[in-house]
Amino acid sequence: MSINIAILWHMHQPYYYDPLKGKFMLPWVRLHATKDYLDMLLILKNFPKIKVTFNVVPSLLKQLMDYEKGITDIFFEYSLIKAEDLSLEQKIFIIENFFLANWDTMVKPFLRYAELLEKRGKSYGNLEKIAQKFTPQDIRDLQVLFNLTWIDPLHRNEDPVLIEIIKKGRNFSEEEKSYILDKHLNIMRKIIPTYREMFNSGQIELSVTPFYHPILPLLCDNYKAKECMPWVTLPENNFRAPEDAETQIKKAIDFFEETFGSKPKGMWPSEGSVSEEVIRLINKAGIKWIATDEEILEKSLGVKIRQAGNLIAPDLLYRTYNFEGVDIFFRDRVLSDLIGFVYSRWDAKKAVDDFIGKIKKSPSNSIVSVILDGENAWEYYENDGFDFLNALYEKLQNDNELTTVTFSEYLSLKNERTSLSKVFPGSWINANFSIWIGHEEDNLSWDYLYKTRQELIKFREENPQVNLSEAWEEIYIAEGSDWNWWYGDEHYTDTKDVFDEIYRHHLMSVYLKIGKEPPDFLHIPISKGMREIKPEIEPKGFIYPKIDGKVTGYFEWLEAGKFNLERLGGSMHRSESLFSYLYYGFNRKSLFIRLDPRYPLKEIEELKINIVIFEPRSIKITYDDFKKRLASVMIRDGENWIKKDEIDTVAYEEIVEIELPFDIIEIKQEENICFLIEILKNSYIVEKIPFTGFIKVHVPTPDFDKLMWL
Repeated sequence: MSINIAILWHMHQPYYYDPLKGKFMLPWVRLHATKDYLDMLLILKNFPKIKVTFNVVPSLLKQLMDYEKGITDIFFEYSLIKAEDLSLEQKIFIIENFFLANWDTMVKPFLRYAELLEKRGKSYGNLEKIAQKFTPQDIRDLQVLFNLTWIDPLHRNEDPVLIEIIKKGRNFSEEEKSYILDKHLNIMRKIIPTYREMFNSGQIELSVTPFYHPILPLLCDNYKAKECMPWVTLPENNFRAPEDAETQIKKAIDFFEETFGSKPKGMWPSEGSVSEEVIRLINKAGIKWIATDEEILEKSLGVKIRQAGNLIAPDLLYRTYNFEGVDIFFRDRVLSDLIGFVYSRWDAKKAVDDFIGKIKKSPSNSIVSVILDGENAWEYYENDGFDFLNALYEKLQNDNELTTVTFSEYLSLKNERTSLSKVFPGSWINANFSIWIGHEEDNLSWDYLYKTRQELIKFREENPQVNLSEAWEEIYIAEGSDWNWWYGDEHYTDTKDVFDEIYRHHLMSVYLKIGKEPPDFLHIPISKGMREIKPEIEPKGFIYPKIDGKVTGYFEWLEAGKFNLERLGGSMHRSESLFSYLYYGFNRKSLFIRLDPRYPLKEIEELKINIVIFEPRSIKITYDDFKKRLASVMIRDGENWIKKDEIDTVAYEEIVEIELPFDIIEIKQEENICFLIEILKNSYIVEKIPFTGFIKVHVPTPDFDKLMWL
């Protein structure tokens, strides 16, 4: 009797599309597509006796399809631009972001790439100064090498043109760059058809995850977290939407059937998150099996499976369980994590020998489940994991004591099930939900989602005839787990502010799709440290500028506060900014705002500036016709904005200048004004100033000017 081993590679990326900008803001779907998705299938294809399960998240497949439709990411867009035609901010973006790869395994193997990294510096200061040192050829080489290193070695080594480009090493041409970018798109087009081909051949099983990767137990009831985390601080609002959980499951199954021609039999719940209520919904949808983590099994049975890291009850772990009609597999966490986090530092053959040796200690005829992320681990391996995977599959194929199976195949051959009387709620991380709820940021995210969804429900009740499918789609996207993965203190990324903005933009989009103004709170970043933004220079005295849209004199804005917008936010946001500086100041009667464009704005049609004041009360000043010197002052009345007044103290010629009289905007002495500025083009927000928060101004007393001189 042999030992059965079921391997599941989980393929997932967050949903990077920003609905207000109409593009993917991060490139990781594309780059993992060129580096991980297709080659893992092609490697497996060389070992026809090996059976593997790939879990594909529908929102990942949807993004792959969107690339085929022509939607791109900002990294791709900047790669397309000729090096000589890049603006300074675009060059800065490339210099800052095009080294986002594992330096040891993806940068150092290319001598020129490593040289360029040294030229920028592994830690760096003023990127504007650094950019002056980079020639157009340096930038083009960086564009080429970044996109080249994210092509898997398997694809590089089989392409004669890429082989020659690699041999050349430096001084690349625009034509060579274009070839690499076309190669990206060609690889991406092959992924779904190859999944389909190997699924139909029976070598792989495809399982699925709820559509936008939500944490289903929290979607059903986010206060459920108390069961596995009695200490947790819960959000202010109890989010309960089991109907959304059911929709996420159904949408995933329908999408899978449409894409692959049959319904999936298995499901990996997002982050292995389960509860009894969720399993009942999964059963109702017709899914036959699910999988989660061994610690969930421990807590469900009330017995120890491991002691001091050692497996002491393999007979309990390596079997199939059933809860109310759904078969459940529990992954071996140690074996899974060895591949995910440890073996990358080992010689491939020794790693495989160690892995196989551990599996062979399992009871005969048992089922060993190895389940892990199928994409992120490989950049830490030499040769992108090619050597390890080849050695692993070869060893498994030639070992008569081990049999690889898909989960459905195993269930069709083995009828033994152990019934569970209860299932402990939790995820594959510490058997709880602490990554997604409990932290101040996580809870605020849940409350924002709750308020937005309640607004949509209210609108539906009042307008039953209106098709709200697009608004609901935005809700389902916002229910994904990846937003809260980055909120809180558990994980870090340089692009946390990007995730934060995309999440809030999806919620804003709900309001826009029902014809309502997004509430003020959605303009404020959720992430800590991204709230009030301090200026580079604080106001030093009263100012009395002439509102004519021109730099009339040196002294008129000299005492104002000043933000250098080119230094705020990451290079991603600076590269798309329309403005370079923001000045603000006041006197006894008015607040003054000045925006300095990077280039003439009159060339841009349908441009609108909103100054959004949300404290001490909700006021919006809209300047939407640069040919006129007139702006509307709006006040919020419940859900609507009502025009209260007009001001003619606005102007644009060389710069934008706006005077806001305190009596018009109803602001008193000693009050704090919290505001931000939105730049809209064709009704879409194209820029927010400051990008990551708001500006606070303390309305002065009449003696402010005098006090500043003391």
